Amino acid sequence: MTDTLQAEIVGSIHAIPASDWNACAGAGNPFIRHGFLAALEQSRAVAGETGWLPRHVLIRDGHGEIVAVAPMYVKSHSYGEYVFDWGWAEAYARAGGRYYPKLQCAVPFTPATGPRLLSRHDDPAHRLALAETMVRLASQAGMSSLHITFPTEAEADLLESAGFIRRLGCQYHWENADYGCFDDFLGHLSSRKRKQVRRERQAVAAQGFHITTLVGADVKARHWDAFHRFYENVIDQKWGSAYLTRAFFDHLSGSEVGDKVVLVWVEQDDQPVAAAFNMLGGDTLFGRNWGCAPGLQAPFLHFEACYYRAIDFAIAHKIKRVEAGAQGEHKVARGYLPNATHSAHWIKDEGLRRAVEKFVAHERALLAEDMTEQAELGPYKQST
Repeated sequence: MTDTLQAEIVGSIHAIPASDWNACAGAGNPFIRHGFLAALEQSRAVAGETGWLPRHVLIRDGHGEIVAVAPMYVKSHSYGEYVFDWGWAEAYARAGGRYYPKLQCAVPFTPATGPRLLSRHDDPAHRLALAETMVRLASQAGMSSLHITFPTEAEADLLESAGFIRRLGCQYHWENADYGCFDDFLGHLSSRKRKQVRRERQAVAAQGFHITTLVGADVKARHWDAFHRFYENVIDQKWGSAYLTRAFFDHLSGSEVGDKVVLVWVEQDDQPVAAAFNMLGGDTLFGRNWGCAPGLQAPFLHFEACYYRAIDFAIAHKIKRVEAGAQGEHKVARGYLPNATHSAHWIKDEGLRRAVEKFVAHERALLAEDMTEQAELGPYKQST
């Protein structure tokens, strides 16, 4: 870091003026905006007791102006990250090491690619200063590692050149080829996949659901009340404790990114039974969470609310891309193709670092091969 740049670590997003943070973050990604991160802290979804202790980084120039920021947390576990390092932690513990606490530069509970090293003037030197500050803090505080998850590809390039271990991941995204309507999109699928999608949508329609898409201020407290119950129901069935509190959604709606909420709302017999929560970015609709009422038996409703309604919305609003969240090879048959995601890792212990480098290289080769095969066998018509 140059002598004219000064780094600070703060314990809350509220210690950094929203105007300064957002000037660095830009407007394209809702998850890195001050309002979204503040809603996580205000609702106590992110706090020391949840294992996400805020330690955000800021860089000032020689005039005292905040020129770069990064969302960072001290982690006492590896939940809510979606780039899994449990195996690394277990291996290090078997070798007598202590993996936790660690540092995590990320948007908590949000596996969506976006900027992580936020620069007001789009300056690579400022981004490197953020990374250097995080490494220095991890080293001085005796932490095992630093992990920057779901950065942009350009940031991953920069971090790799700075000595970080680069890891490849995979998600499933839908791309809008300037479709005029949903049937236009279907026309680009193979005959078998086109019939499958139509059959699934018709099955949902036959079950008598009333489905609407609510945006921004159209989403009221009663919608969040029901959605959070549905969300907790799904989480309880599959994974355990829900990350997001009910209060988070109130803070989100009242924040500067409240107008970016897109909620697919499902009723049956005039009663809410399910919903899918999305956030709108500059050119991308991000699918985030799904929830449904306990005991609901509704074949294909999840596909309709989370995938097909997102495509409908993107086509209607000329949105370039839908990112459907983590995991899910079943998304390929519904028009969502594999896309690379990235993470960058600094590890203090040389032995662990070498082991992780070897693992990541092997994983990358297997994943790249799998993604290529999935894309080649995808649902779209093969060009001749």
